[in-house]
Amino acid sequence: MRVRVLLAVIVGSLALAGPAAAHRTQTTVFGPAVSVGWLADDDAKLRGLMRAAANAAAPSRAGATKCKKGMAGEFPCHDVDLLSHLPLSEIGGGEAGNDMWGWKDSATGREYALVGKTNGTAFVDITVPTMPRYLGQLPTQSTTGGIFWRDIKVYKNHAFVVSENTNHGMQVFDLTRLRNASGTPVTFSADTVYNGISSTHNLDINEDSGFAYLVGTNTCISGNEHGGLHMVDIRNPREPKFAGCALVPPGSPNNNYVHDSQCVNYAGPDRRYAGREICFGSNENAVVIYDVTDKANPVVLSQTTYPTAVYTHQGWLTGDSKWFVFNDEGDEEGFGAPPTVLAQTTYILNVEDLVRTGTVKPSPNNTTSIDHNLYMPGNGYVYESNYTSGLRIFTERSVPTGDLEEVAWIDVYPENDNASFEGGTWSNYSWFDDGVVGVSSIDRGLLVVKPRLKKIK
Repeated sequence: MRVRVLLAVIVGSLALAGPAAAHRTQTTVFGPAVSVGWLADDDAKLRGLMRAAANAAAPSRAGATKCKKGMAGEFPCHDVDLLSHLPLSEIGGGEAGNDMWGWKDSATGREYALVGKTNGTAFVDITVPTMPRYLGQLPTQSTTGGIFWRDIKVYKNHAFVVSENTNHGMQVFDLTRLRNASGTPVTFSADTVYNGISSTHNLDINEDSGFAYLVGTNTCISGNEHGGLHMVDIRNPREPKFAGCALVPPGSPNNNYVHDSQCVNYAGPDRRYAGREICFGSNENAVVIYDVTDKANPVVLSQTTYPTAVYTHQGWLTGDSKWFVFNDEGDEEGFGAPPTVLAQTTYILNVEDLVRTGTVKPSPNNTTSIDHNLYMPGNGYVYESNYTSGLRIFTERSVPTGDLEEVAWIDVYPENDNASFEGGTWSNYSWFDDGVVGVSSIDRGLLVVKPRLKKIK
């Protein structure tokens, strides 16, 4: 039954995701806009999920298992211990898992994993990481149209959740409500929903400024391309307000569509922009840097591409703001064309000058999987979720060399390391206490792990 439902959902999504669907005009609160659906390039991801559904087993809960002789339970590993594993069936079901984020309650000290799934967002208490507790979930705001995965970020004790489902909007949920959740899992409802968009691929929150940046939406059009930075004032989380669009001027190719971003109050080496709010966008074909300090007049500072670009996906700044480390979701697979690289490759861009950036440096790894979300929590390490090859951990100090030094990993999809979307890890959250990391899996739910890493000053 589980397989049949997911197949039906994905087939319906593919029907909506053809090339013509990407730029149909519709009316929103901001006037004419386009429907999102998924870009034609992402059909490969949908078909990969289709294969995952067809081949899916029903994984079971796993307890704490140290990484010994290259294995932690069923998972190949190197210096990463498995603390616990909750399959999708134990965190509210759903046909597939996707993004995740985390939250620490400053009043109680408790820590929570927030896990996106096809049917909603699961809340899991991982304060005792070897004994996670599923508390309940926030169901999807819409089940119609678009694609079912969702993305989550946190600001002022509130979770902000977006999805590509049509008419989903941005859910806002007060996480302090989890303090009273115990016993039977609870089905929660959103505290408010921002309806300035219909569908959204992802969001980024600058916690220092109090603005959310919704990316891949059906709004913020430049030329024939939607999905520019949709800026929302969330300083009062219960009353989100539209703040403007940051657009890339039409060109060839058009780099307006933002797939992911990191926006910061800039404190890096380019003194011209000290104290400004700067966004680093992964815009399909290029890394695009914006100055969004003035929401009424945002400025594009630079657009940087590279020879092997297929789908510039997501990235993160080093702690000194000199380097932007990012991934390309299409170079290993090709998205209908031959791959542009021979192995999993992460990219490094010098951004000491925000206007005249450096040349993109490729850093290949010894696996063949597709890379996905990566983060640097400030402890000297890079945590990258790479679909079928699992969570890979590199030293941040190796970034300037152009050759990332891998020091630990756990492969949460032991079946293979194919350059495909058939399963594995979508994302990770590495800001939990005591070096604990949450890992979300498309086919296996939530894994809680602890790498054995040296402290780096």
